[in-house]
Amino acid sequence: MATGSEATKPAEAVLEWNKQDNKRMLHAVYRVGDLDRTIKYYTECFGMKLLRKRDVPDEKYTNAFLGFGPETTNFALELTYNYGVDKYDIGEGFGHFAIANEDVYKLAENIKSKGGKITREPGPVKGGSTVIAFAQDPDGYLFELIQRAETPEPLCQVMLRVGDLERSIKFYEKALGMKLLRKKDVPDYKYTIAMLGYADEDKTTVLELTYNYGRTEYSKGNAYAQVAIGTNDVYKSAEAVDLATKELGGKILRQPGPLPGINTKIASFVDPDGWKVVLVDHTDFLKELQ
Repeated sequence: MATGSEATKPAEAVLEWNKQDNKRMLHAVYRVGDLDRTIKYYTECFGMKLLRKRDVPDEKYTNAFLGFGPETTNFALELTYNYGVDKYDIGEGFGHFAIANEDVYKLAENIKSKGGKITREPGPVKGGSTVIAFAQDPDGYLFELIQRAETPEPLCQVMLRVGDLERSIKFYEKALGMKLLRKKDVPDYKYTIAMLGYADEDKTTVLELTYNYGRTEYSKGNAYAQVAIGTNDVYKSAEAVDLATKELGGKILRQPGPLPGINTKIASFVDPDGWKVVLVDHTDFLKELQ
């Protein structure tokens, strides 16, 4: 009969492997009503590059990938246009993406000069010194503009609202081996945020999870879809997710394995709040980019 310590060894080994895995945030996927309009906005207003585009007529959709650097090293936004659908509901749960820039005042002026919308003028955050602004794209997605010295990853945040911050922090640490980089409580405005990721905030893209006092649920809409995260082994990564979902909630949606047609190995799951994450095999992902 196994002793208690022997019985927990497999779980410990799974979680330990998860911490050693070379995970990386690859892209965020969401739906837009006019692909060309959004590409024009992101390239002209934000200074992003169109990295690649693919049309899948059999499935009646087109994808475009945009970002500030190559997908082999940088985070990207994967825009999806579904034939004939020009409007989506963003819901209350999705918060914003964020762009780090050396001069937010200048960036905001550029956005306005190109006909873009600034919903918060540049200036220091309340009670702090960091200069920020907010811009809104043609579909209504918000982008926080954060003044920051030169960074290897300007596309720096995906902000989502959650109903139980401590549960979410534990989930992302356990399921995805993320590190809690920073936590900040703002009682005057009744919210707490947690930044999670795989490297320092000024070096990479992070998940910003926001808890608003007393709110446990949010409408998700049908616009924002998921974040994709690269892993060295989708099978081992899925084992860690399985452990996390059993303890903290959420569920695996797609067991690990190759996608029909392209053979890229993936797994997918939702966290305890219903936010979707797709795990993608690193090597297969790089092959897709060739």
